[in-house]
Amino acid sequence: MYFDKVENLDRNELEKLQAKRLKETIEQASNSPYYSDIFKKNNIDSSLIKTADDIKKLPFTTKEDLRSQYPYGLLTKSLDEFVRLHASSGTTGTPTAVFYTQKDLDTWASLMARSMYAVGVRRSDVLQNMSGYGLFTGGLGIHYGSERLGCLTVPAGAGNTKRQIKLIRDFNVTALHIIPSFALYFAGKVKAEGYDPAEMPWKIALIGAEPHTEHTRKKIEEMLHIKAYNSYGLSEMNGPGVAFECTEQDGMHIWEDSFIAEIIDPETGEHVPDGEIGELVMTTLTREGMPIIRYRTRDLTRFIPGKCKCGRTSRRIDRIAGRADDMLIIKGVNIYPMQIEQIIMAIPEVGENYLIELYRDGFIDQIKVKVEIKDQYFVEDMRVLQGLQKLIANKLRDEILVTPKVELVQHNSIEKSEGKAQRVIDTREVEK
Repeated sequence: MYFDKVENLDRNELEKLQAKRLKETIEQASNSPYYSDIFKKNNIDSSLIKTADDIKKLPFTTKEDLRSQYPYGLLTKSLDEFVRLHASSGTTGTPTAVFYTQKDLDTWASLMARSMYAVGVRRSDVLQNMSGYGLFTGGLGIHYGSERLGCLTVPAGAGNTKRQIKLIRDFNVTALHIIPSFALYFAGKVKAEGYDPAEMPWKIALIGAEPHTEHTRKKIEEMLHIKAYNSYGLSEMNGPGVAFECTEQDGMHIWEDSFIAEIIDPETGEHVPDGEIGELVMTTLTREGMPIIRYRTRDLTRFIPGKCKCGRTSRRIDRIAGRADDMLIIKGVNIYPMQIEQIIMAIPEVGENYLIELYRDGFIDQIKVKVEIKDQYFVEDMRVLQGLQKLIANKLRDEILVTPKVELVQHNSIEKSEGKAQRVIDTREVEK
């Protein structure tokens, strides 16, 4: 039932293992220039740690800290002991870089294999990786995990839907790794090419890399006739394989033998009760080359109370509700893009894509939501379209407490990306 026996380890034993590995992580981290300085300034050493809960005695690490230490300030070993790096694009400033030793890559591959096993992928499956390769961790992380599990792995990469379809059909691909927004686009292309998704060989989709709602997941499952499993990862912690759903589809299991997860109030830094949404904070426990302690992810989620029916004892987090730093403030109201997606993707007439546009009308901030409508609903009767437009605007107003301008557009009229979908365009600074 489990890829690794640690998955159903008794909670007391799991927390003892976390405490042991946290002590080792502090000792390892002290070999880096950054943490060596931080620990000395704050009188921190591994003797502080008696239980996993003592992690609260340690300082947070932020994205700004990582950028300030670019490129080598967090490394605990000499450069010739590292075999891989991944990095953010850095197009708007200093990037962040994450380095891996061979042991780190092996650990990552095993965690990813464990994640895939939890959703039903087995050695006999053929996995097509429809994610970009390169500095983005998603492609290579999934690839090496698939090979570690023993799957025949097809490194298709992103885009080129006709080739993707041909590979899937020719090699009887049973599992896909695909970004949610591209999955919706791909489903439409499959039908446009004359294929019935219900007759394709796939059965499992691994989705992640961008926040999405349960409605979006259900739409992917319905359009592709597939079971889609949510995942969570970030390059600072390895990449994909930090947390993954199991076949119960009831939250994502944090692999707590390799990470300590906390959820805090973004303002106070204090822990919030289970079930309450806050900011996810992550600590690596098994990374040797570049350990990171109490990293503020800015991702908003909650711990799901109770035990999972699958029997795994690790804590579960809910899907990401948004980010602490992508909050939109319109007319004094705090709005998260995921709130808007939650509403519009539940409306049957809505297609696969939408775009949030922020603009300034005079001195007033305004919000417009462009929504693609399925072809059968995009009719010439303006009264029908106006009624749908009003319905969407009212539903959004009830959720976000601001009435947005809603623009209905035809299917496939919003430009799509083969990478992460761009959901928000903000022109307010440009218009000043």
